[in-house]
Amino acid sequence: MIKNIFFMLLMASTLIFAQTSGKTNMNNIYDLTVKDMDGKSINLKDYEGKALLLVNVASKCGFTKQYKGLQELYTKYKEKGFEILAFPCNDFGNQEPGTNEEIKEFCDANFNVTFKLFDKVKVLGDDKSELYKKLTDNNVTGKGDIKWNFEKFVISKKGDIVARYSSKVEPLSNEIVDVLEKELKK
Repeated sequence: MIKNIFFMLLMASTLIFAQTSGKTNMNNIYDLTVKDMDGKSINLKDYEGKALLLVNVASKCGFTKQYKGLQELYTKYKEKGFEILAFPCNDFGNQEPGTNEEIKEFCDANFNVTFKLFDKVKVLGDDKSELYKKLTDNNVTGKGDIKWNFEKFVISKKGDIVARYSSKVEPLSNEIVDVLEKELKK
């Protein structure tokens, strides 16, 4: 009898392990690796302990002026454990046609950007990056494609997706700043 109970418990735990092993947390980005503008692989877990704002950017967009607000936000909070990860994207109206070098030069010359710029990514379609697959299909922000350039995602210090903001929400809006400050206090 005890042998049978032990065997059943062993089988149940094996089944549970088999069902959960290999699955990643769909609300956490730390299992992903991305490339920076220089082609270097960056494991997003390297940002553990920092609150993040991820944003898809473009140089020839009506929202491009948001680079200024992003830089101001970064300057204000970087010493408190905050990082901005900007992912250039050419999925909307060919508004980011440049090379990584051209994008870096544009950001430096026009906005004095000091936050991290990454390799150009796809945020739509079959070639959508793994990061944007996760950002646009999770239990926190739901399922829905990026609508345009400069959509923003707040990520907790533990790598969990916290919030999503449309392109129209300015980086220095109370909506974003309040959530960011809350995350930085954790």
